[in-house]
Amino acid sequence: MADIAKIKIQYFRSQICTPVKHKLVVKGLGFTRLNQIVEREDTASIRGMVKKIPHLVRILD
Repeated sequence: MADIAKIKIQYFRSQICTPVKHKLVVKGLGFTRLNQIVEREDTASIRGMVKKIPHLVRILD
């Protein structure tokens, strides 16, 4: 099985007072708590979701 590229994303800023669409993107990425780090496949759809909310999440190395 081929290795699938992974990306680590950290949810570091609260979604309070953000539009509903931004809250749905945070939920769609799988975040449930502040400062949580999740590992997702490095696909165009995930990158697009992160690009919509750069003020709420950061990509870790």
